[in-house]
Amino acid sequence: MPTLDFEKVKPHIDLPREAERLLSKSEKEIRFSLNLLLYPDGLIEADAYVVYHNTARGPAKGGLRIWPTVSLDHTRDLAELMTWKTALVGIPFGGGKSGICLDPRELPRAHKTALVKEYVHMISGEIRSGSYVPAPDLGSTPSDMAVIYGETHMPESVTGKPPRVGGLPGREEATGYGVVEVASLSCQAFLKQPLSGTQVAVQGFGNVGKWTCHFLSERGATIVAVSDITGGVYRSDGIPIDELTAYVRRSGGVGGFPGDELTNEQLLSLDVDVLIPAAVENVIDDRNADAIHAKLIVEAANGPTTPAADPILERRGILLVPDILANSGGVVASYVEWRQAKSGAMTRAQETYAAIAEQLDAAFQKVLETAGSRRIPPREAAWVVAVAELVQTMRDRGWIPTDE
Repeated sequence: MPTLDFEKVKPHIDLPREAERLLSKSEKEIRFSLNLLLYPDGLIEADAYVVYHNTARGPAKGGLRIWPTVSLDHTRDLAELMTWKTALVGIPFGGGKSGICLDPRELPRAHKTALVKEYVHMISGEIRSGSYVPAPDLGSTPSDMAVIYGETHMPESVTGKPPRVGGLPGREEATGYGVVEVASLSCQAFLKQPLSGTQVAVQGFGNVGKWTCHFLSERGATIVAVSDITGGVYRSDGIPIDELTAYVRRSGGVGGFPGDELTNEQLLSLDVDVLIPAAVENVIDDRNADAIHAKLIVEAANGPTTPAADPILERRGILLVPDILANSGGVVASYVEWRQAKSGAMTRAQETYAAIAEQLDAAFQKVLETAGSRRIPPREAAWVVAVAELVQTMRDRGWIPTDE
């Protein structure tokens, strides 16, 4: 997964050596084993990690990933990504992440609950102190966050909880809502056309992809293709998203939905206005970047484009809006939920959407202005904005020398 390239940032801001050193490494890394003897099934063993990349702006914020490919290196990358996201969209969190190397699909519900409880037990000090605030991620759910809350009895210790146990209305769909808000702004700024009527292809129909499609449809976009791990569908006249959602709920995947079949790779090469990779990382690389025909890419997944693909897309005139901007709606909603838990206030879904739109619109305008004035791509502009914010924060906190 690509992390920030400081060499591309340095020509555009004053980056003190002290700041670069602090931002080039993790602040804190915890590695531990989860071992559970569960009768009659035997011993469950899993490697687990917590990484704080940078907490200058606030507590380490980042989801709990439970997946068989989890590693310390990947957890580091995701924690760093959260540092840039939170700084870019202007919320008082730092970058963190945790992971458990296990396949959650193989665990009965009761075993997964026991695993999450043991995870809380092992890092109780981090969570109870508020130093690290987890949330759902790949392989974990709002119900798992409710388990964490049940162990701490502190509603602010975790975000992404179900609304009935102190969660936030609108949190489930927050990332998808933010993707569409940024896609709308991008269509207006870069394509000089409204989102309504644009042809869109979406790779991935998990939580982010599903809600992205829902809000795209609400705003009048024509979603011509959707795919997931089970297959894909193309319909030139547009896919009825409500019908697709109901179908996926019954069948477990997009594959087989009425329309022309296509693969995930074929979806990426469609001639559409907007391509939204909303599945996994590294799907656009130097081997297929020349086959992309979309006018605009909006990264809904974390790291869907490799560093080697970026210059190819730029050379071909394909604009790309980076993940640290496009998929930040979820962390903005997490901040709203965390703030709500601390204050005891109640928030409606429309207020959640409004907060996401406000923060992402402001961040988008900063990125757009920086890209234009510096004549750099949006990804580099987003890095410049995020790093400049962090440098000033570290000065404010006395972590690095001031200009005086």
